[in-house]
Amino acid sequence: MSSPRVDRPEMPDGYGMKPDGPLLSWVTVELRLIESLHYWLSTTRPEGTPHVVPRWGVWLDGAFWYDGSPMTRHVRNLQTNTACALHLESGSETTILYGRSEPSSPVVGDLANRLYAEFVRKYADLGYAPPRDAWNDELAGGLRILRPSKGLAWSHFPEDATRFTFADNRP
Repeated sequence: MSSPRVDRPEMPDGYGMKPDGPLLSWVTVELRLIESLHYWLSTTRPEGTPHVVPRWGVWLDGAFWYDGSPMTRHVRNLQTNTACALHLESGSETTILYGRSEPSSPVVGDLANRLYAEFVRKYADLGYAPPRDAWNDELAGGLRILRPSKGLAWSHFPEDATRFTFADNRP
C-alpha cells in the first residue's frame, strides 16, 4: 500500500482550524493502529440505523484484520453494505478510518504466520490466541479485512487535525 495523501480536513467556521498548522505523519497514526488493543467498528443496519461494536484486531499491511462469527450483527450488516468506520478508543489522540470491510480469502504461509503472531502478541494475555491455521479454510474462519479509503486523526484538536486519503483503496 502506498502512503496516503496528507492534508488539512475541512471544518466549519468556528472550529479554529488553521490552514498552516502542523500535520500528523502517517507513521505516527499507523503506530496507534498497530498498538491499540480496542477498536470501535461502526456499520449500518439494513434499515439504515447505525450499529457500533468494540472489536479486537490487528493492523497489518495497511489494513485492519479482525475475526468473528458471520452471524454477528455487524457482519450481517456488512453483507448488505460494506462501508464502515473504525475508531480507536481515545477521544484526545483521535484516529478514525473510513473504508470497506470484506471477508478475507483463505490465509496461509507468511501472511498467516504474521497475523497469528500479531494476534498472540496483542491478545494472548487477555485470553485470546487463535490457532495458527484459523483462517486457512474456505470461510477463512470469519476473518475480515477493513481497507481504509479516508482517515482523520489529531492529538491536539484543532491544531494538528489531519486528513488522510488512500488513493489505492477508494470505494
